[in-house]
Amino acid sequence: MTGFHVYEPRDGHGLAHDPLNSIVAPRPIGWISTRSSSGIRNLAPYSFFNLFNYTPPIIGFASVGWKDSVENIKTTGEFVWNLVTRQLAEAMNATSAAVPPAQDEFELGRLTPAPAKLIQAPRVAESPVCFECRLSQLLRLTDSAGRDTDSWLVLGEVIAIHIRHDLIRDGLYDTVAAEPIMRGGGAADYFHLEPTSKFRMWRPKP
Repeated sequence: MTGFHVYEPRDGHGLAHDPLNSIVAPRPIGWISTRSSSGIRNLAPYSFFNLFNYTPPIIGFASVGWKDSVENIKTTGEFVWNLVTRQLAEAMNATSAAVPPAQDEFELGRLTPAPAKLIQAPRVAESPVCFECRLSQLLRLTDSAGRDTDSWLVLGEVIAIHIRHDLIRDGLYDTVAAEPIMRGGGAADYFHLEPTSKFRMWRPKP
């Protein structure tokens, strides 16, 4: 019978790399574009990201450390989420570099800033799906004892959605055709969807 590797995170994992983000994987990437109050563009990927509510639609990401994205969102109250596809993977990775606030990550990734419909923050023109968001909550995470951590959860209401026409087929959004990539674990692991990976299960009827 196979045993288990058991550990308490506060004591360390005892492995070559922290397995936590390899277990909770793959995760969608929060490619967040913002604009500072002085008009400086910022674009950064976050691996702690997801959708949290349907009506109104709310998405969120967590920033480990107070980054430029969080500062811009706190100041302006808005941001854009941009879908990362396989074709945009290298550009996304380029925008993950730690650079001074004055550096425009759109330039680092050789990407085109495009105007949003309802907010001032730019979207990535090359991304086939973008969500325009207004800040709904900004929360500092705490541990179980109520102590502050160095991480902030940013939640935003999606107020406008851009979807490239070719990804809508017979009235349905084609998830696989967009070729989204997702963050895995380890230092450099990513995943992308294949048509053969899809299967269906219907909810049990009451």
